[in-house]
Amino acid sequence: MDHEIDVPPFFICPVSLEIMKDPVTVSTGITYDRESIEKWLFSTNNFTCPVTKQPLSDNTDLTPNHTLRRLIQAWCTMNASHGIERIPTPKPPITKTQIAKLIRDASRSPHSLTSCLRQLKSIASDSETNRRCMEASGAFEFLASIIMSTASPPQVDPNQDEALSILHTLHVSEATLKSLIAFRNGDLIDSLITVLQQGGYESRAYAVLLLNSMFQVADSTRLFNIRYELFVELVQILKDQISQQATNATLQTLIQLCPWGRNRYRAVKVGCVWAIIELLLDCEERKLCEMMLVVLDMLCGCAEGRAELLRHGAGIAVVSKKLLRVSMMSNERAVRILLSVSKYSATPSVVQEMIQVGVMGKLCLVMQTESGSKTKEKAREILKLHAHACHNSPCMPSTLGSYLA
Repeated sequence: MDHEIDVPPFFICPVSLEIMKDPVTVSTGITYDRESIEKWLFSTNNFTCPVTKQPLSDNTDLTPNHTLRRLIQAWCTMNASHGIERIPTPKPPITKTQIAKLIRDASRSPHSLTSCLRQLKSIASDSETNRRCMEASGAFEFLASIIMSTASPPQVDPNQDEALSILHTLHVSEATLKSLIAFRNGDLIDSLITVLQQGGYESRAYAVLLLNSMFQVADSTRLFNIRYELFVELVQILKDQISQQATNATLQTLIQLCPWGRNRYRAVKVGCVWAIIELLLDCEERKLCEMMLVVLDMLCGCAEGRAELLRHGAGIAVVSKKLLRVSMMSNERAVRILLSVSKYSATPSVVQEMIQVGVMGKLCLVMQTESGSKTKEKAREILKLHAHACHNSPCMPSTLGSYLA
């Protein structure tokens, strides 16, 4: 845009400081661009007027300011010679009645269902207001029913893929997630496990993302009774490395499930410890390393998990490698893992391996850094447990004794 052109100040959105494309007025009488105010209200859940700071309702109505929009369009047309493009007339927000009709019409034929899903996807991509309207209109239950009705056949169903994609786009609220968990006695979770078993990469990614969101708001009794098959598929996603987003969601899901001993045992039994060790070997991304060490710490809370860590040739070495190289949180989790091994699984050969791969030397360095006091206490405890073996090793620093006082 030519900077010499004077833009009328009332054309500018008070939030984005750009010319408004779809001006809407909130209950305080202030006009904003729809995209900007929706981001302010719904992405951050900040239900106040940015200008007046007055509270707005959670389901605040955004009233289109047609007069201002026509003035902006006219001004754009008048300044077309200066490179100003006329803003298009925005689509009106969808209504509950329109969505309800789409859903009713979908039952007429398979073609009608496919057409309905395509329209719902387009509606959801237009605005946050549309997505909220879809949520209020029962579209989530409709999409869930499609996933559940098509999860049984072994062949890929494009309607199921589309329904999963739309649910992912909608950014489901906590209240709706809870209703989806209870939907038809919780059968949606079983259907999503079937998608993980039979679907393509994209569908599996959407399924684990939705499961992760559902588990974040689920009560403990439901998390305690998760099927064995889910752990099989979660480990397979870690091995397949479908996408970083899917890996993140899988690790977060495991963190939510593994506080319970039964779930820890199942995760270990299907190879989760080895899968995480293999990923940790080459992982340099801080957040991913932290989550993997959290899961590994949980799994090493049981004897089977520690046995698997020690059975892998790089188990102890990779935990040592991440010490002092990622973050304070990673240091804490790595030391916790090493303490579990030291307390409950430290045979003479394991202790020698810990010394040879540099664990004891790293723990001495932990004592010198700004690690948290609890982490330092655990590091000192490990060194004390194996003080005799450490003193006899030429690999240990001469200052070892000062850390054991």
